[in-house]
Amino acid sequence: MNPIGIISMQYNRPFTAADFSQFDRWKAAGYDFAEMLVPEPGELDLAATRRALADAGLGVVLAARVNMDRNLTSEDAGKRQAGQDYLRYCAETAQALGADVVGGPLYGNPLVFAARAPHVVSEALRQARVDWCVEGLKVGGDAAAACGVRFGVEPLNRFETDILNTTRQGVALMKLVEHPSVGLVLDTFHMNMEDDDICTALREAADMMIHFQANENHRGYLGTGHIDWNPVVRTLADIGFRGTISLEPFRRRDERIGIPFAQWKAPVTDEAVELRAACGFLKNLITLNGGRQ
Repeated sequence: MNPIGIISMQYNRPFTAADFSQFDRWKAAGYDFAEMLVPEPGELDLAATRRALADAGLGVVLAARVNMDRNLTSEDAGKRQAGQDYLRYCAETAQALGADVVGGPLYGNPLVFAARAPHVVSEALRQARVDWCVEGLKVGGDAAAACGVRFGVEPLNRFETDILNTTRQGVALMKLVEHPSVGLVLDTFHMNMEDDDICTALREAADMMIHFQANENHRGYLGTGHIDWNPVVRTLADIGFRGTISLEPFRRRDERIGIPFAQWKAPVTDEAVELRAACGFLKNLITLNGGRQ
């Protein structure tokens, strides 16, 4: 069965050594790994974090944190270099933590979370961004290969980046990068907005997907939104996907007018029941749809 994980931001951001007790809690809820943000230098003791994960019986997947200053698609060559340096750092950090995969919008150019609006660019700049992205991911792929890890490039919705929004764009980029240590991470939260059909997109990316994020349309707990999970999980089984699947439930119950849903908020209740139910929901669907190995 696919390993199922939970993102550390479900509980806290930044996630520190004071939060390591969550590892046992997540294991008890049925999860197999934690998806953690790549820690900034000095944020976590990597050896201690790896021991804490092992003591709890959890694996780990990492999610990269890009910004405008470490940005593979920046017009500023120094910021592109910083983006490549960051990918090397991510690979080395993954190796130290025992992670096999580092995913995320590795190409950079965040929008809403960088307080930046999208704008039309010239064809020359669009093509230059593609070339810079391919170059940077090839460099990152070499660093990943040297550390025994893989990078997963994640398309995000149109409000979060102006580089890679659809699975089809992701597939096209992978054909340009053509590196064995670089693949795709697909997230149903974004796919629900940008892809014509989630299951068709999964089939188109079958040979390139190395990690999957099963998220509801509203970022709530699995099974509480409108995504039809039966065909999605059946498609994962049909394409032979046996990789890691993580859950990223961020949305909370506070629906007062004016509450910013796009802003991360800490949980206000224990949510142990929801955590266990979401994991069980997915594992049951995997079993029912032929996902046992």
